[in-house]
Amino acid sequence: MKNTLIRAFALCFIVSAFSACCPKSGSSTAYESYTATAEVNGTSLFYAAEGHGKPVILLHGNGGSHNDLETTHRELAQAGYMVYALDSRGQGANPRLDEYHYKDMASDVYEFIKLKGLEKPAVFGFSDGGNIALQLEVMYPGTLGAIITGGANIFVHGSLVPEFEHGFLAQPTDEPLVKMMQQEPTMTVEDMQRIECPALIMSGEHDLILADHTRLIGDNIPSGRAVIIPGEDHGSYICNSPKLSPLILDFFKEIGY
Repeated sequence: MKNTLIRAFALCFIVSAFSACCPKSGSSTAYESYTATAEVNGTSLFYAAEGHGKPVILLHGNGGSHNDLETTHRELAQAGYMVYALDSRGQGANPRLDEYHYKDMASDVYEFIKLKGLEKPAVFGFSDGGNIALQLEVMYPGTLGAIITGGANIFVHGSLVPEFEHGFLAQPTDEPLVKMMQQEPTMTVEDMQRIECPALIMSGEHDLILADHTRLIGDNIPSGRAVIIPGEDHGSYICNSPKLSPLILDFFKEIGY
């Protein structure tokens, strides 16, 4: 199963890599639906916005786009949240770049939050998007109202199933997004212990991320917890799946968001 998952991840990455105005507010009151591009840190961030209410930001995985989370975007908007689904720098509809770093992407999202005037938004991040969400709160403490991640890791070595770490990730590559995954993120347990907002840290039972690593993150965030989703892999319960939004909405209800 893991070899099949790794091949599927590699194929998904290759396909993704080569495929190709709203008022500022902390809580939108009128239902909106639009797409736009934000200019932050000298780069473009395409995003789709829909809904009204408390702000939620969705961050896709490596080589993906906001379209990967379209189902969750729609369902959270219909549940009463103002949802912003971003294309991370150099991905999705944005111009490609020669170099990528999680800290740059975290800074982009932070600047987007300031640009839109969002007050303590909740952020869901899938895979790399989860890394970005955690990195953002480490770099800019107190920015986020909640963090939800699916398949995130805070460092490379020892966080991934061996078949992926010593297989796909160990191969020489000129692909900038893969190079980033080979060397980053570089966060620590101590970083997690300084995160103050509520956090739900998830991974699938058959994920590329080790369950023990998911628990390491969730157990060390003071208001965090880890959940291993039975029967699921890295993205099966996330990418345009109806299984994700109930998990997020239950967590929002739990924390009063």
